[in-house]
Amino acid sequence: MSIPKPQQDSLISVEEALHIVLSQTKYFGTELVSFDQSLGRVLQEDIFADRDFPPFDRVSMDGIAITVQPFKDGTRTFKIEGIQAAGSPQLTLCDTKNCIEVMTGAMLPKNGEAVIPYELVEIENGTAKVVSNDLKYFQNIHKKGFDKKQNDLLISKNTVISAAEIGVLASVGKSIVTVAKMPKVMVISTGDELVEVEENPAIYQIRRSNVHSLAALLKRINISADNLHISDDKSILKEKIKAVLHEYDVLLFSGAVSKGKFDFLPEILEELQVKKLFHKVKQKPGKPFWFGKKDSKTIFAFPGNPVSTFVSCLKYFYPWYQKSFGINFENDQFAVLAENFSFKPDLTYFLQVKLKNINGTLYATPIAGNGSGDLANLVESHAFLELPTGTTTFDKGNVFPIIKFRDF
Repeated sequence: MSIPKPQQDSLISVEEALHIVLSQTKYFGTELVSFDQSLGRVLQEDIFADRDFPPFDRVSMDGIAITVQPFKDGTRTFKIEGIQAAGSPQLTLCDTKNCIEVMTGAMLPKNGEAVIPYELVEIENGTAKVVSNDLKYFQNIHKKGFDKKQNDLLISKNTVISAAEIGVLASVGKSIVTVAKMPKVMVISTGDELVEVEENPAIYQIRRSNVHSLAALLKRINISADNLHISDDKSILKEKIKAVLHEYDVLLFSGAVSKGKFDFLPEILEELQVKKLFHKVKQKPGKPFWFGKKDSKTIFAFPGNPVSTFVSCLKYFYPWYQKSFGINFENDQFAVLAENFSFKPDLTYFLQVKLKNINGTLYATPIAGNGSGDLANLVESHAFLELPTGTTTFDKGNVFPIIKFRDF
């Protein structure tokens, strides 16, 4: 795949930035895992039925199994020949004027054509008396192969494995499955103002939060990332980044990409011969976003403000991951702006909103915040409403794409 021509330090559109990011997706191969450890992984093989589903005529209610014709001829009392339990070999109804008691999940006895539930049966002295006049062929019977036939496709390749797929894998005896191999990811923060979570920060310091938010966002898509903090020392930064570039497939930075005196990251990445694909996107928050590549390594360098890091991961890294793994990444979720809203300047604006479903229509209400550094404001929000460039005033009732990060 050809690498787009590196951009100069001028703002590119959100659409251009996403296009470039998606042009750099990568397949990391496959690995074998136990089916019960595959939750959230991306399946890399088609799964077929190893036999009919269900594999036999299956009783779906506790009761008695009978042949239908005697019932139609007026018989309502049936001698019980035996009991067909679930998990037991199939019995045969020897006299079609008799019945066999059957349990849910059991094989339908031979010559059985319908099951009458216990609620409509009175049993006394080995005889079952039916207290209903209604009966249909194969009533309360789950017919063999009704759901799927042997060799039918059950799960398609590139499916994200959920609890439902785990159950199907177990049912077909697929104890080991082929899944997409995950990239090795490092999340890196920089800055002397940051201290560890368990530390008591000085008045001029704050605790590290962005790397933990990023790690949690990655965990949502089943990526376990390592994390590292590097101080604002250029030589130390360069040495440590060089080491992780060698060891990891993907680096996600938070901070040091703006115009500050200690924002060394773009310069260091250039010195390490990382190809810059763009730097600065016409968006708010997250304008200083830097993206590049070195050989097979991919580098996302997000701005250090918490909301900038958060929304940039959702907008760019998530689709990159999804396309890399053959998962649909097209955003088909939209919401109606519930209130008039305006802002400046003319950039794509990721507006934090609270969502509400009213009669099947999704409404987005803006959540007032204090800029891209207001991490606490994310707690009140469900999603970002993506407001396009071209205007800075938006009327309620208009529909825009949303990027959800929380159920509501």
